[in-house]
Amino acid sequence: MGRVVVNVKIENAEDRDRLERGELTADQVRRMTVPALVDTGATFFCLPEPLVGQLGLKFHRMKESRTVSGPMTMKIYREALIEVQGRECSVEVMELPADRQVLLGQIPLETLDWWVDTRTRRLVGNPEHGGAWMAEVF
Repeated sequence: MGRVVVNVKIENAEDRDRLERGELTADQVRRMTVPALVDTGATFFCLPEPLVGQLGLKFHRMKESRTVSGPMTMKIYREALIEVQGRECSVEVMELPADRQVLLGQIPLETLDWWVDTRTRRLVGNPEHGGAWMAEVF
């Protein structure tokens, strides 16, 4: 498939809610933009532990996972807001070890209706939807 890397804007969803209620100012919202590897073999949006800490995400639960290193129990954190190429959604975040790369997995890719164009090595709008951002409900 080739390597596809995109910039992802990430915000602490709780901070954004507090901003909307007037409890925080815009500069107090924890946010960052990071390069992420598009990984169709990953399920979640995955962040290394130091970035989870910088964003102040709240621990939610543990999740059994299959990894290249074998089975592991991974930490899942409450929602972050992510934006990829102008499309935004709310996602749970799986924590990775500190030395790992940010991964954009299947759940956010499907929610944002992005497809991987293997020829150009970039994300494109779902061709089944004419490239428009759409949800399917059957």
